[in-house]
Amino acid sequence: MNRKLLIVIVGPTGAGKTDLSIRVAQRFAAPILSTDSRQIYRGLPVGTAQPSAEQLQAVEHHFIASHDVAQEFSCGAFETAALSLLDELFRSHDAVVAVGGSGLYVRALCEGMDDLPQADAALRSRLNEELAREGVEAFAERLRQLDPAYYEVVDRQNPARVLRAVEVCLQSGRPFSEQRTGTRRNRPFEAVKIGVTLPREELYERIDRRVDAMIDAGLEEEARRMLPYRNLNALQTVGYKEFFDYFDGTISRDEAIERIKRNSRRYAKRQLTWFRRDPEIRWFSPSEADAVAAWIETRRAAMAAHL
Repeated sequence: MNRKLLIVIVGPTGAGKTDLSIRVAQRFAAPILSTDSRQIYRGLPVGTAQPSAEQLQAVEHHFIASHDVAQEFSCGAFETAALSLLDELFRSHDAVVAVGGSGLYVRALCEGMDDLPQADAALRSRLNEELAREGVEAFAERLRQLDPAYYEVVDRQNPARVLRAVEVCLQSGRPFSEQRTGTRRNRPFEAVKIGVTLPREELYERIDRRVDAMIDAGLEEEARRMLPYRNLNALQTVGYKEFFDYFDGTISRDEAIERIKRNSRRYAKRQLTWFRRDPEIRWFSPSEADAVAAWIETRRAAMAAHL
């Protein structure tokens, strides 16, 4: 009997992953599992570009608005929950589509997390105090000095990931990047990885237009509702942080919007840097749904031949 198939769709923000994933999911009668570390949270539909009501109705989705914004949800927790969900979904489906741009979530799902040192309570407490005092930008600069390789690929606006990398460097005396062994864990499914992107100028123009659409859809009001939770990890995200600065009076509204566009473009660049290091990913334009489906069928046939 053929093994179950996980169709993994990745790529930078704004590239068109959601639309493509729905077309692919319909083609293969598959539910969708989100690998986006922000779309899991309730109350953030605009800023995290969660699928629309129509898209959610078109295909069964999981890990969309499934967790409270105050709930910490680490990569390890995601790995455990997602594998449990896949075990259930594969009982009634031959394929599942996993879509999102969070590289660590994708790695956790497909390969497993590295066995890094357990956190030292005293060190973690001290670093949390320093992070609160200095801010994530200063902490990211500390990471650059300790581990320039990981600094280039980490989401530098995510305080939890920056802090954890600094913590491992200090605790072990070795760069975090050297301890990411990449040792794969066995999975009870086959994975086909699809990358979605566009030429850089087209991608950046699309990102700018999407930010404008988010503003029209109420991003500012959404950020204002989230203001009491601004220090939570879930809100250390492009689109919210810039509006928080505007609410504080440190920048103008126009400047906040321009920074959202700039930081979104920078985030897309880091995502591409991360995903292009994975040789298993086959890249397509978001409009190439038929070509994507043909590639998936080709890979599935090749995998079946080796069973």
